[in-house]
Amino acid sequence: MAEVTTRKVVANEEDLNRDPITGTPGAHPLGTGAGAASGGVAGAAVGTAVGGPIGGVIGAAVGAVAGGLAGKSAAEAVNPTAEEMFWRETYFREPYYIKGRTYEYYAPGFRAGWEGRVRHDGRNFEEVEPDLKAAYNLTKSELDPDWQNVNPAARAAWDRVDRNWKDK
Repeated sequence: MAEVTTRKVVANEEDLNRDPITGTPGAHPLGTGAGAASGGVAGAAVGTAVGGPIGGVIGAAVGAVAGGLAGKSAAEAVNPTAEEMFWRETYFREPYYIKGRTYEYYAPGFRAGWEGRVRHDGRNFEEVEPDLKAAYNLTKSELDPDWQNVNPAARAAWDRVDRNWKDK
């Protein structure tokens, strides 16, 4: 008779993405924040047009809550740990890969792509590429490659997130 073994899989603490206030796993502050900001602006504009300054304040609050919830949903579709693992295991199969370049060379581009896709939900890569480039340049170190060298990696990560959202 064959022996059956079971293995318990335990997530690393950093993989749980805990909410900073409640400690609940699965928090997505980036997506929630981006959604709240854009929802608040939209709500304020509508509220001001309909109800003046008081309507603007109410609209901003309602829009921020709705946008935050929408942003959290979008962010839940992207697990940064899973994205990192995927790209670490497959980057060398990409058409833009240059022999001898390590994952660490392309990693900032991948991160810019998947994080950008969450922040800019509803827009396409071409529309937001200037924003992605600007954000990348603000955070890159002197050792990181220039944007034009990691742009294909950012695009690949963006497209992967896009495909995964459409499949759900």
